[in-house]
Amino acid sequence: MVTITKDTIIGDVLDLAPQTAPIFLSIGMHCLGCPSSRGETVEEACAVHGVDVDKLLEAVNAEANK
Repeated sequence: MVTITKDTIIGDVLDLAPQTAPIFLSIGMHCLGCPSSRGETVEEACAVHGVDVDKLLEAVNAEANK
């Protein structure tokens, strides 16, 4: 079972659960491959994009653990 938290690095999320990429793309995180986004935490990315981190984590964890 994968547990993604606010402190998980986006690059690590994508490495562990690449199937979550469409979730990030759907909320406007279109630069998933760029070096800075792969080094950001989930919480930092949500802050930049104005996204509720708890809602995103719920969706990402559900998809990662299918």
